[in-house]
Amino acid sequence: MDSIDLDVLKTCDAWLAAGRRCQLVTVIKTWGSSPRPIGATLGVCEDGSVVGSVSGGCIEDDLIARVRAGGVALARPEIVSYGISADEAHRFGLPCGGTIELAIEPLTPDSRIRELLDRLAAGELVERRVALSTGAVALNPASAGAVVQVEDGVLTTLHGPRWRLFIIGAGPLSRFLAQVASGMDYRVVVCDPREEYRSGWNLEGVELVHAMPDDLVIEARLDARSAVVALTHDPKLDDLALMEALKSDAFYVGAIGSRLNNEKRRERLKLFDLTEAQLARLHGPIGIYIGSKTPAEIAISIMAEMTAVKNGVPANLLVPHAAAPQPATMQACSVLAA
Repeated sequence: MDSIDLDVLKTCDAWLAAGRRCQLVTVIKTWGSSPRPIGATLGVCEDGSVVGSVSGGCIEDDLIARVRAGGVALARPEIVSYGISADEAHRFGLPCGGTIELAIEPLTPDSRIRELLDRLAAGELVERRVALSTGAVALNPASAGAVVQVEDGVLTTLHGPRWRLFIIGAGPLSRFLAQVASGMDYRVVVCDPREEYRSGWNLEGVELVHAMPDDLVIEARLDARSAVVALTHDPKLDDLALMEALKSDAFYVGAIGSRLNNEKRRERLKLFDLTEAQLARLHGPIGIYIGSKTPAEIAISIMAEMTAVKNGVPANLLVPHAAAPQPATMQACSVLAA
């Protein structure tokens, strides 16, 4: 889950522990444009303090005003909508007349927020079910394909560990990629067994691991919320880690290198116990084509491709580096255009 939504749960738990009343607000449905996705959360304390976000700030202002006027007065969860009419869309600043549906849940010690946080810390993907008629809460392992919804009087929300990015190699490109990924709420781990590359690494919030990359990949138990990017150019470090990553459930596996080096890498990986389908999952040359040349630009290219894959953007809408025009082709096109 995004770190901002994890912060909402932690803050609400702290409010409850301090004996303060609060409510949890969750985006459950949107129509048209919406600033925050389904599942986004906001915590509102009885004094009007807030954490998180469900819109660009307009709806938050209304929710705060309600609490300040009447306190956390709800006895059970309720569903509310904003932006149904053109007047409301203008009033609440919803773009393009968008509409957002929210679940507002008054929290108590029986809301099981602390237990939910404990299970998230253990790396679980959890389904939280709230009975709208009573506020009773059940926590279950999330099933494949589960979604945020309200059905048969039950609000179901999903909570899971943050997206993870494992970077092999601690070079300059790794530093830029780690910074961008951290800003996008990934938990970033950089792995490099080479002391000369690790010395001087001091990026706050990014874990630096001294281990063989393939050992780290195995120990990480990669899931569908994990990505692996190999950036060392050294087959001794990259290949075994890529092999393990391609056999995992990681949603993205990529490696830096030219088209020629990428083909050589694929030939080497064929010698391992990998299927053609597993080999086809490898993104290399890594990133989408944006004309990137510097480490910072390449990092943006990589994160753009990762984000597209994570969000299910069809491959035919992207131009990967593997399909980008060659310099000679680009020069010929420029001559023809002139």
